[in-house]
Amino acid sequence: MPSHPIIITLDGWSSCGKSTLAKALAKELGYVFVDSGAMYRAVTLYFLRRGVDLSSSEQVQKALAEIELGFVFNPARGASDIVLNGENVEPLIREMQVAEQVSKVAALASVRKFAVQQQQRMGAAKGIVMDGRDIGTVVFPGAELKIFMTADKETRVQRRYLELSAKDPTISIEAVRENLERRDHMDATREESPLRQAHDAKVLDNTSLTPTEQLHIALGWARAAIG
Repeated sequence: MPSHPIIITLDGWSSCGKSTLAKALAKELGYVFVDSGAMYRAVTLYFLRRGVDLSSSEQVQKALAEIELGFVFNPARGASDIVLNGENVEPLIREMQVAEQVSKVAALASVRKFAVQQQQRMGAAKGIVMDGRDIGTVVFPGAELKIFMTADKETRVQRRYLELSAKDPTISIEAVRENLERRDHMDATREESPLRQAHDAKVLDNTSLTPTEQLHIALGWARAAIG
């Protein structure tokens, strides 16, 4: 890690490969990767298990008070898994039932406040790469490097379909497309911390890029920011 570590944020649309790039970038720089999306998914999983009524602020606040989140390194994946109240729930948060509800849960002001407080605490020492929807605009508006990722919608649909169909062969590409369009709409129009490009973010359209090519671009930006 360099003598003057920085904060790197990656925001962007669903299924743009934010986590893939963030993990690779963190590994190359010797930084800590924080998957903010996994945090919202873990909260969503807990709410689903508890049958929390999202319209009831009392139920939501009570459930949030019962949640403890953390990350544990998984050597098999070479990345960190999300831990919910002591349980490794990494595989569970990637299932379709969570994907269907996570945007609704993440749109709640109390949930975002809960997550942002934890994210800012994780980033206090810098030397982190964090991806999400509002990391460069709300969580770390002073980050030294902000990247906004985007890609053609159909490319994103195909990527998401390949990921989900490997786990559930019965899933249809139409269901994946509908889910992605619904999440895009909710992410962009929610009242609390909507997805938007920070004015000082560098845009990375990876529609036609390989993971290696996009990492090369991002590393160049990171090294320039680190100095």
